[in-house]
Amino acid sequence: MSWLLSAPGPIVTAVAVAMSSSATQIADAIRRTVELAALVTGWWVFRKRKGALTQEERSRLERRSELSVAIAMACSGAAMLGIGAYRFFSYDPGGNVLVGLTVAVLGAGVNAGFWLRYSRLQRHAFDPVLAVQQRLYRAKTFVDLCVTTALLTVALIPWHPVTKYVDSMGSMVVAFYLIQQALTFRRSRGTRGR
Repeated sequence: MSWLLSAPGPIVTAVAVAMSSSATQIADAIRRTVELAALVTGWWVFRKRKGALTQEERSRLERRSELSVAIAMACSGAAMLGIGAYRFFSYDPGGNVLVGLTVAVLGAGVNAGFWLRYSRLQRHAFDPVLAVQQRLYRAKTFVDLCVTTALLTVALIPWHPVTKYVDSMGSMVVAFYLIQQALTFRRSRGTRGR
């Protein structure tokens, strides 16, 4: 259900990018596309793992799932960092960010719902794949809140001097957060592998 609900995100945000020149909007479209690939991978691993596999095969699938989420976060963060830095020096307000703002607000709500759901499931019985999904949705909720703030600023005060900083720095702050989360995934995986 989570990846099916996320599937329209890359398409809708691509349309929103065509309507706006916001750095945050461009970075958000890239992020949603990469994260959708990670969600589909996590779903596939979870379903495949239910088959008659040995413990070693299950562990290998779980590590692949964790690695795909870490790569998705790192790629998203790097893309957002580059776009935010570029737009900081060539900021051109304009365009309609309402579509992207709507997607970000809805995304924050849906992602927070999945974050809470995975948290409840983890309290009942720990599962490594669900733990990765819980952390992914926590990060996605945070990112959507930052995107909402930046796009709201662009929508309400596009020509104000502070908007340039909010739009550019908003995408960079989120980029650093995603990169930090990706490194955390890799460290936790390495610790468990020992």
